[in-house]
Amino acid sequence: MPLFFRKRKPSDDSKKRLEYQLCLSKEAGADDILDISNCELSEAPATAFSICRVLQKKVFILHGNELRSLVPKGCSISCLATLKVLDLHENKLTSLPDDIGQLKSLQVLNLEKNHIKALPDSIGDLRLLQTLNVKRNSLTQLPASLGQMSSLRTLDLSENGVRELPTELANIRTLECLTLDAAQMSFPPASVCGGGTEVIQRFLCTELGVEYCPPSQYLLPVLESDGCAQMEDCVDGEEVAWQSKFQDYEKKKEQKQQEKLEFERRLEEVQREHTQLFLLNNSRKEDILLSVRQEQERLEQGLSQQQRTLELERQRLLGQVRIAETSITSRISCLLLENKRQKKTTEFLQALEEDRIRMEQLTSITQEEADSLRKREVAAAMQKMLSEGYSMRLLQETCETRRQSLVTETCRSMETLDRKFDQVLSLQQLDKSKAIAQILQEEEMQKAAFEALHLKKDSMHGFIRKQIRLIEAELMQLTRLEVKRRDLDAENLQEVLADQRAALTDLLQQLLKQKDQREVELRQVLTEMELKSDSNQQNYWMIQYQRLLDSKPLSLRMQEAGVEQQLVSLLCKLSAQHYLPVIAHHHITSEALRHMTSADLSKLGICEVGIQKALLIWAKERISPSAEGACEAQEELAGACEAQEELAGPSQPSAPTLLLSPPSSPGSFELALTPTAPGPDDSPGASECVVCMETEPHMIFLPCGHVCCCQVCSEVLQTCPLCRSGIGQRIRLYRN
Repeated sequence: MPLFFRKRKPSDDSKKRLEYQLCLSKEAGADDILDISNCELSEAPATAFSICRVLQKKVFILHGNELRSLVPKGCSISCLATLKVLDLHENKLTSLPDDIGQLKSLQVLNLEKNHIKALPDSIGDLRLLQTLNVKRNSLTQLPASLGQMSSLRTLDLSENGVRELPTELANIRTLECLTLDAAQMSFPPASVCGGGTEVIQRFLCTELGVEYCPPSQYLLPVLESDGCAQMEDCVDGEEVAWQSKFQDYEKKKEQKQQEKLEFERRLEEVQREHTQLFLLNNSRKEDILLSVRQEQERLEQGLSQQQRTLELERQRLLGQVRIAETSITSRISCLLLENKRQKKTTEFLQALEEDRIRMEQLTSITQEEADSLRKREVAAAMQKMLSEGYSMRLLQETCETRRQSLVTETCRSMETLDRKFDQVLSLQQLDKSKAIAQILQEEEMQKAAFEALHLKKDSMHGFIRKQIRLIEAELMQLTRLEVKRRDLDAENLQEVLADQRAALTDLLQQLLKQKDQREVELRQVLTEMELKSDSNQQNYWMIQYQRLLDSKPLSLRMQEAGVEQQLVSLLCKLSAQHYLPVIAHHHITSEALRHMTSADLSKLGICEVGIQKALLIWAKERISPSAEGACEAQEELAGACEAQEELAGPSQPSAPTLLLSPPSSPGSFELALTPTAPGPDDSPGASECVVCMETEPHMIFLPCGHVCCCQVCSEVLQTCPLCRSGIGQRIRLYRN
């Protein structure tokens, strides 16, 4: 049994039953029975013991409770001295009080279905006890004092662990019924115990060495002396003793009657006070309930108003989310549709041949270029190019180092890194002249500078970088939108967002492959140029670098070819510079555009509806190329941009609009960004890392495409925090 246990509180019905039985036992004319059974009691109430002592109850019923001890604290078992029947079956008693022998008048003791392990020796003092039921307990042996119970008629020892009976039971001459588990008995043997009470008593008498007599010879004197306890002999008593006993009985009866009247008077006063208190309590209770009801109504009104406000806010946010979803859907569908149109084999081969011819032209160096080489200027430009790349790489490394060190030692590390950075810059300034002289002599550094500038000047590589940045921004906006939708519990279009994100992720992976492929192609071109170059040619890479610096932009070359400057500016504003060769090849002017339609422009290769409308509107609004001024050009350009925005989507703020345009180089396409998207603070989504909730997200997870974590948190992740898919590749985002 555990040392500590929690008392289970009685239920309301059990409490009401207990109060009713206690009050019923106190009423005038109540019988001698006190019944508090089935009240879920873990301890007998002290009030019940007081009632038994004052009202001299004869029967005390306590069965069906959870009693662990008979006598509560602060009470004595002598309060139950008048009891004749004590019913304690179906409780949790483990022992009986050692002074239970004080219950001299007790005739029936029912202890069935308890956990009693041993009976006290004082139980033999219950000389008037006729029935003792200890069935279904934990008894293993019986005390020898049981033999002193001279009036015992029924003894039930079944379903216990008793294997031996004390021989002193032979002294109980009135025992009529003895019930026990005969199969497990060792003394008397099982064969004797199976014969019944008389056989067992004969066996015990034989063991004790006394003569057996049937109970009928002793039962009549015991029954006659039951009502006259403590008398020596009722038959031979004198009449004086009878009269004195009768007088004592009358006195006691009158005394009890007076005590009963006094108790009734006190009970009536207590009931009157209880009634007054009950009425007062009811009035207070009604006042409290009224105030509580008013407060509850006020709270319900405030709560309903707050719920309406929250619902309106939720509807507004859902409307913004739907608008952003619509714009993103149209943008992605347009992007995917235009991406399919750009994969034309003929244009790819033609552009590849043009690149090959251009690279062969670059490999040929004339004597004039060698003579007119501006060595120091070119070397300075090369040094600037290399130093910028080195500075950028150094800044990135310094930024990453600062990010890691801020966690442990922020102030000290910042000062140390600043000093190191100042030292590096000072060393760069000191070594600038040496670097220029070294570049003039070192061929490999010249080649590296030319490769960096060539990669920077390459239009196809620039288009791919621009497309990658735009798709990264789209993925970030899409991730923020998904996080916002999850916060708003709007899951009806989650699959659409997942499909769009998957399409953008595939496109990003394709662009990364094209970027790597383009870099490999450029390195192969450099290798071919190096093989074709004359081994005796001096300053070969510096001449190539100078030639690349002196090359004119596409827009300037188109102006020299006869294309109007305003038309070139308009196409640059619309991010459609790749159409300048088409305009120059067909000698299209503003006058010719004025008589053309969208179908004519589509035949020439200008397929974007927005660009077609902008060109046609610009041509119709022009009066004369020679008469327009700078202010009119700005107004026309603004009108063309507004027309493109009207064709691209609604005027309200939405996600950025992506327009795909055919590239000027093979295997590429352009993403034109229309600045209609909301700022980062107004975007429908969170702008912080979903793990640390502190810094902005900087990493793109592939293949899922989510932008939801900073670099520090992403290093330990193996799966995406949003979709729980595996991370195959991480892409770092650098923002201005």
